[in-house]
Amino acid sequence: MIRRLWSRLGLRARITGLYALGGLLLSLTIALSTLTLARQNLVEDREERTFSIAVRNAQRVENGLGAETEIEDVGVLLDNLTITEGSFPLLQVGDATRALDQAFDADAVPASLRELVEAGNAGRMRVRVNGRPLIVTGIPIPDTAAAYYEAAATDDVEDVLNTLGIIVLGVGAAAILLSAALGSWASRRALTPLGEVRLAAESLAAGELDTRLDPPADADLASLTASFNGMARSLEDRIERDARFASEVSHELRSPLMTLNASVEVLNNNRDSMTERNQTALDLLTDDVTRFTALVEDLLEISRYDVGTASLRAEPIDLVEFVRQSVDHSPYDVVIDVGALQYLVVAGDKRRLAQVVANLVDNAAKYGAGETRVVVGHEDDFAIIAVEDEGPGVPEAERGVIFDRFSRGSAGGRRGHGTGSGLGLALVAEHVRLHGGEIWVDERLDGREGARFTVRIPIGDIPDDEEWA
Repeated sequence: MIRRLWSRLGLRARITGLYALGGLLLSLTIALSTLTLARQNLVEDREERTFSIAVRNAQRVENGLGAETEIEDVGVLLDNLTITEGSFPLLQVGDATRALDQAFDADAVPASLRELVEAGNAGRMRVRVNGRPLIVTGIPIPDTAAAYYEAAATDDVEDVLNTLGIIVLGVGAAAILLSAALGSWASRRALTPLGEVRLAAESLAAGELDTRLDPPADADLASLTASFNGMARSLEDRIERDARFASEVSHELRSPLMTLNASVEVLNNNRDSMTERNQTALDLLTDDVTRFTALVEDLLEISRYDVGTASLRAEPIDLVEFVRQSVDHSPYDVVIDVGALQYLVVAGDKRRLAQVVANLVDNAAKYGAGETRVVVGHEDDFAIIAVEDEGPGVPEAERGVIFDRFSRGSAGGRRGHGTGSGLGLALVAEHVRLHGGEIWVDERLDGREGARFTVRIPIGDIPDDEEWA
């Protein structure tokens, strides 16, 4: 259980916890050692002094006692003893006892000490009487069948030990907090380079291939930085080579594709002279050449983003009329919903925005059953273009990857008429990002079944000399 909890903690938390645990163990060791030594020294010193005084008093009592001394006669003898503050003498003669203070009487003498003294041996014991700590010393006086007991209170010793315990506890708590703070600082300092590596790795994953780590002053981290920068450089070179290869291949394919398209067009012009079987073969060839041409054009377009040559040629666009014109050129039956909006001027690239609308409408027509609807609106300083369909929708698990290259989702994965290459939505995402906008897909807002692809782009700065009615 503890191991599972420990493994779930982060590295920084574990380092801080280890420092705090080390401080706790060190504090406990010092505290226990200090309290043990202090108690031993203070108590033993008090016991020695108490025993020494008790022995001297016992000798005086022995010198003052006679064979005929009665217990009633020992009061003066006890009054003449050397009694320190907090000491309580008690004299036993035969079975009778006499004490100077009721705080310590015959009932307070431990039975084991009484048996030891009656056996003719001196001894001392630590006891509590009515909650008060005492050191009781017992000394036999055999010639007169008497015994002398003296109790010394150790309240002051306990007070000193309690005060010392509080001080040690406070110092230990401060040491633990200091150790935890030191562990937090050390972990933060030790993990800062890893945080920089994490940020750099996230930048690489986001497409910032020129991300590099600055050379550290710490020689131990220099090899890590050098390895990371070498990896990033190799990754950048590899992606650039692949992008250049795709771009060059796409360029090289355009010439033979033009020849193929021209040849197919010639064959289609002579279609009536062909047999039905040859016409079917010609239709298949035409479809494949058309699809191949679109794929090459898409690859050529997307390679411009990879090599960094894609640029935005922004100009004022009446988005309402622009979307209407784009939809009118579409081969599909599409409904346009602009609400009460008459015109909306944005700064955008006509060619790229036209491809955004065309690809989204084409995607809705291929994979969404029923009516396709295009909604144009605005929110604050952003223009909104939403394309809705009545298809099965996009599963939530696929919404984050549907805009990746060659990702066609579960609906697009089924081969058939009109199956795309998986680059259409990837190009839409690139065009939208180039405009500084974003695109996402979710359910329709009206609760009906289907998907809603939403494009949001900033309206941008429009030149003052442009007039739109």
